[in-house]
Parts: sequence; C-alpha cells; structure tokens
Amino acid sequence: MTIILDPVNQRRRLQRITRLAAAAIAGLALHAGPASAVDNEGVTVGRVTVTNDQMRQLEVIPASVKTFTLTRSAIGQIAFNEDASTAVLSPFSGRVTRLLKKVGEDVRRGDPLFEIDSPEVVQAQTDFIAALQAHEKAKSQFNLTKRTLDRQLSLLSDKATAVRDVDQAKNDNAAAESDLGTAQGAVSAARNRLRVIIGRDGQEIERLEKERAINPLITINAPIDGTVVNRKIGPGQFIRADAGEPLFSVSDLSVMWLKAFVPESDIAYVRVGQELEVKVSAFPDKVFTARVSSIGASSDQQTRRIVVRSEISNSSRILKAEMFATFRIATGEPIAKPMVPVTSIIREGDTASVWVESEPKIFERRRVQLGGEVNGQVQVTAGLKPGERVVGRGAIFVDNEVK
Repeated sequence: MTIILDPVNQRRRLQRITRLAAAAIAGLALHAGPASAVDNEGVTVGRVTVTNDQMRQLEVIPASVKTFTLTRSAIGQIAFNEDASTAVLSPFSGRVTRLLKKVGEDVRRGDPLFEIDSPEVVQAQTDFIAALQAHEKAKSQFNLTKRTLDRQLSLLSDKATAVRDVDQAKNDNAAAESDLGTAQGAVSAARNRLRVIIGRDGQEIERLEKERAINPLITINAPIDGTVVNRKIGPGQFIRADAGEPLFSVSDLSVMWLKAFVPESDIAYVRVGQELEVKVSAFPDKVFTARVSSIGASSDQQTRRIVVRSEISNSSRILKAEMFATFRIATGEPIAKPMVPVTSIIREGDTASVWVESEPKIFERRRVQLGGEVNGQVQVTAGLKPGERVVGRGAIFVDNEVK
C-alpha cells in the first residue's frame, strides 16, 4: 500500500525536528564546557555551570578600577656606587706585616687597613733625621758667628780691633744665617714628605724628632668612610708601589647603582631624574625605587642595548653588588583600567583569560589583554568591564572542571 504525505505537514515536521535539535545543542553548550576558541579579547571562549557546593568554594569578586601607568620591562644588575667607592693602593713597596680590617667591616676615614715594612719609609725618616742634624749644626754655627760679630763690634767701639776683622765677622754671620735658612727649609721639606707622602701623623713626626728612632713600619689608612668590599693581600706578601690591582676596596653601601640595559627601542622613554620600579630575584615580593642619574652615550654593538645608571637607597644593606634585577619604564600617562587578582588569570601560552559570572552560578571564559602587575593585582587593558564579577580564588579549578 502506498502512503502519500502532505507536503505542508512534512515541512512542519522538519521544522519541529530542527528546533528540537537546536535546543539540544544549546543545552549541551551550557553544561558541557568550552565553545570554539577565538582570538579576539572580550569574546567568550568557554562556559560552565557550577553547583551550589562548588559555588561555596569559589571567590567571586567585582573588577575594580585603578589607575595604572603603561610600562615596559628591562633587565640590569646591582653595582657599587662608583661615586662613593675607592681603590686603596700602597704608595711604597714593602712586605705586609699585619692586616687590620676584614672584608665586610665598616671603616671611617683614617682608620688603619694594613701595615707594611718598607725601606722607602726608612729612607724618608733617615732624611728627616739628617735634616734635623744639619739644622742644629747650622743653628750652632749661626750662634757662633753672631757672638763673634757682637764681640768684634764691641772691640771696634773701643778702637781695639781693625775694621777688616769686623767686616770678616759680618760676612761669616751672613753666611751662617743663609745656611740656617737653607737647613730650616730642608727640615720643613722632610717633615712634609713624612706627613703627606709617607702618611705619618703629627705625633709620630714629633716622636721621631725627639727620639731619633726609626720605625720601618707604615700603616695604610682608609681614604673614605664606607665598608671594606674587597681585599687582595695577605700577611707576609710583598707588594709593589706600581701594582695596578687594588689592595683594598672601600665603598659606601648606603646607596647602590642599578646598571640597566635598555633596548634601543625603549631608550626614548628614559630620562634623567625619572623614577623606576626595581625588583631583584633575591626579594621577589619587594619593590625598590631607583632614580635615573645618567644615560649611556653609546649602544652595545652585540646586544643593541644602552646602559642606564640609576641610584637606589640601600640603608638596610640588603642589596648586594652583581644581583640580577628587573625594572619597569613608564611609557605613557597613567590610565584607569579594571584590575583583578593574579589568581583570576588563566594563561595558555601567550594568551590570558578570566572566568566572568554571566548569570548566577554560570561563568563564561573570556579572553583578556593584560597590562602591569602591582601588589598581586593585574591590570586588564581589554576584554573586561569595570564591575563585572570574576572568579578569583578557584579560577584554576573551574578551568580544570571544563577540561
């Protein structure tokens, strides 16, 4: 038997089947998880419905607005402040007899660092003693000629001596006076050499002048206030005055340098006096503030980076030289954008997304574009509106539930 179907009824039946299929697909999309991925920020790339028990384990918070400054990151390293550091050398050759300071010890200007036995010091003291003896001899000769002249003048007044003898006495006295002046100059020069070049203090020079006992030891003192950061000598070591390598290094650690290596493409954003936010790997949760003091005049041929020097306060002494550092450079004026906790961000390769509450207990995964990060909060520059509620704690669990 042949059944003939009414074309109108057949069309209505097909439309009813199509509507039921579309409803079924929509229901699967609501409960089964992610939809097809897209590349545009702000477009939903997944949806999930959670139960009441699951909802109690999530932290859902609104995206608040905060003013951020767009920044770019670069790398660098902590270094000693070369404007407050100095290398200590010995002005004479000799053998080290004693070390008086260790690496890490604080010193004041004039504090002794080490002691050496130097023949050059002996020679300088010998010259000083010889100058003293020559001065005493010249002074005695001057006094003798002065007394002779006075006696001859007295005899001349009584017409008991010849004028020729008086003239001779005057000449002898003038020569003795000249020799005394020369001897006084030699003593002053030898004393200044001991004080300035050799480094003897006033008390030591007075002792030498009084006792005439030579001390072959000389103490090398700290030239500035600071901390001993390096030492290259040991007891008994012979050192030369023309050695190029520093024997001690002293640096003021209260202010350190950041030597930042800025790409050529970002150097236009850097200016002297600008403040930088700096982080070091040793203290990942602490942010330091540096101020740019100078910008390099040339770019490295290999890395195409320019050295930018900044100063960082280090009153707590926690920053150490050669520490690896990262910093941020402001590239524009501050702008107000939504921010969310770091725990809200789901990262997959170069993309980031957040779970946004579209309806009660229904969340959609949305692609977003991120900006800077401050104190555990991340700036969202695109894909999220202020006030929209996102999953904070538990976002990763929601993402795993969909997968």
